[in-house]
Amino acid sequence: MQAWLIDKLGSITNLHLGEIPEPAPGPHEVVLRMIYAALNPADRYLAEGQYPARPQFPHVLGRDGVGRVMAVGAAVTRWRIGDTAVILRGPVGVTAPGTFSRLTAVSADSLTDVPPGWSLEQAAGAALTYMTAWQSLTQWGGLHIPQDPLFAADAAATPEESAKRPAVVLVTGASGGVGVAAVQLASAMEYTVAAFSRSPEKRRALLDLGAAVVLDPADSQWRKVLLQKLDGRRVDLVVDNIGGPQFTELLDVMAAWGKISVVGRLAGPVPNLNTASLFFRRLRIGGVAVGDYSRPQAAAVWQNALALLAKTGQRPQIDRIFEFSELPAAFDRLAAGPLGKVLLRVGA
Repeated sequence: MQAWLIDKLGSITNLHLGEIPEPAPGPHEVVLRMIYAALNPADRYLAEGQYPARPQFPHVLGRDGVGRVMAVGAAVTRWRIGDTAVILRGPVGVTAPGTFSRLTAVSADSLTDVPPGWSLEQAAGAALTYMTAWQSLTQWGGLHIPQDPLFAADAAATPEESAKRPAVVLVTGASGGVGVAAVQLASAMEYTVAAFSRSPEKRRALLDLGAAVVLDPADSQWRKVLLQKLDGRRVDLVVDNIGGPQFTELLDVMAAWGKISVVGRLAGPVPNLNTASLFFRRLRIGGVAVGDYSRPQAAAVWQNALALLAKTGQRPQIDRIFEFSELPAAFDRLAAGPLGKVLLRVGA
């Protein structure tokens, strides 16, 4: 069968279309005929050798997708041939063959149903991004402003007034898959959401998706503009998808006890981080990795994310759908900066 393969690590340009044997399900697996697969920056990181996984080669990338059940293992009772299923998370595309393939074997307990009212396209690329966004927003516990008698959380307000205000969440790279998901979920959590995008069109779209403030990170005055728009308030949590030189600038707008959830590094490593900048406001930085979720935890997180989306009526955003033969072009689109998810149409 046809699949997109990499034979070695080093570059996403090593992808090539080839033939591999059709998978047979293990006792606890099903085989999906893929309909749509979604692209993620983590696919590129793995191909470039920046990811800790070391799969067997040739390897098939692709972690997200929706497909039709074509075969079931002897121990599988939940799924039947002909069912449509969404991949939540697991080794698919990491250490096991992924979704950029006509057929994919998946553990049955890594699957879930298409959410009611969603299209197959919306379901195909949602799981990883919304679980990542959920972890980035919740890994610190509920956002609040502790009332330490040694430090006023908000110099413009009394401690009582500060405690009543919604926390401020800033999302960098907000037009990407995780960025859009973080804006939508944070808005549903009733936080005040600020979002970065270099595109005027995307900034307008982010307002519709739940952002209260949108900024161009290329504007050298963005820190001043943000604090003005927030009436002097500061940022309680940053969901950072970008990294790079701008990371240290984020520290300038953080509130006391502020946190940064590090999701991605699309702009590369962070140069010249002065750890002293963390001291006096007690700032904390933590990485995000949904691979830490067990399968039951992933299922619970997914349901929590769906409940929040139902609360606001928001849905996943699809930037563009590429044909199966166009995967390299799809990765070019991902690198260029989509609004939402980039999908690959694998079959029918």
